[in-house]
Amino acid sequence: MHFLTRPIITAIFVICALHPASAQTISEPRIFDFGATAVATGLTPVTATDFYSTIRGYGFEPGAKLTTGERGDDPLHQGFIYSEAPFLFSVALPEGSYRVTVTLGSATSAANTTIKAELRRLVLEAVRTQPGEFVTRTFNISVRTPKISSGGAVRLKERELTTEFVNWDDKLTLEFNGPHPSVSAVEIRRVEDIVTVFLLGDSTVCDQPKEPWNSWGQMLPRFFNDHVVVANHAESGESLRSSLGARRLDKVMSVMRPGDYLFIQYGHNDMKEKGDGIGAFTSYKADLERFVAAARAHGGIPVLVTSMHRKSLDAAGKIQNTLGDYPEAVRRVAREQKVPLIDLHAMSAQFYEALGAKQIDAAFQDGTHHNNYGSYELAKCVVAGIRAAKLGLIENLATDVAPFDPAKPDLIASFKMPASPQASTVKLDGS
Repeated sequence: MHFLTRPIITAIFVICALHPASAQTISEPRIFDFGATAVATGLTPVTATDFYSTIRGYGFEPGAKLTTGERGDDPLHQGFIYSEAPFLFSVALPEGSYRVTVTLGSATSAANTTIKAELRRLVLEAVRTQPGEFVTRTFNISVRTPKISSGGAVRLKERELTTEFVNWDDKLTLEFNGPHPSVSAVEIRRVEDIVTVFLLGDSTVCDQPKEPWNSWGQMLPRFFNDHVVVANHAESGESLRSSLGARRLDKVMSVMRPGDYLFIQYGHNDMKEKGDGIGAFTSYKADLERFVAAARAHGGIPVLVTSMHRKSLDAAGKIQNTLGDYPEAVRRVAREQKVPLIDLHAMSAQFYEALGAKQIDAAFQDGTHHNNYGSYELAKCVVAGIRAAKLGLIENLATDVAPFDPAKPDLIASFKMPASPQASTVKLDGS
């Protein structure tokens, strides 16, 4: 299947000119009625053959194999569309935060739908419905472009222009996945009155484009309610300094509002930098303080996250630190600057040691990067850190999010996460 196949684009900043539908602003919600032949006023009908085009400004991505069903019990939403395989639906939208309300279910069979947004960000997990049952769920999505309002743009890597382009294009893309995904309606409404959790970091944080690679940052949205949106600006291979050079911090600051959060997790790549004055307690610490100061200057709340351990158990099953002084430098900045700290370095040690030598491979894809299970458990660690730090975000956790002990991770055998269509064995940037 060929999902979201895109050419290399060098002039990314002319997207809106090339795609007129994306330049439109949204003053009223857009409601898409799936599978209906006739719809109420104000709704947009979507049939199984409505594939995305720039003229239409919405539609299914290539590769979708869909079937239409009739509800007959609701004059507002008369149909539904389902599949036995994952399918993607996109809508052209300008940069901003959007509240998405989905109606899920099937009139004829049980359905089980997981939704990932943009570049495999988990937003809804295993919503099960019985035959004839339809339910609504709501979540928020951040849509962005490289342009910086104060001038210039983020300097994107080649992978961001190809395999990761869905994170920077002029569309909101939803991936409907699971054993039997089925959707009846999608409502999209622009929102301004929500808290944004910005993420800046490296390949262990960013939205990874292809299975089986995954990072905690793309699992995190699933754990919040619809009063929060997660905007993941982390990127594979990045250090604090390279992110500054690529203007990733500038981009975040250009859209940050008072009360938003900035989670900062670097270290894996910073420790490999060489030169005079380069080190954990010198250049790295100074750059961390620069990120903290920038967030505070914009009314934001910085949160420092120590890097998780690599896969480094010794013969006795105890974790070995491969990150040198870099985690301690983060802790020192947190103490000196009075910044909330999420000690993922410490929690990942508990997690990995609980798995032990026989099971630790089940959380990793290589010696540094994780798969769906590993990143899901690390996202739970981050949520545990939010609770421990008593951040205001506690009030915005999803209702089904229970306390988590990293020393008692979820059973590997019980973890189920439907794989996205895109897959690759190519090693990631960073280590």
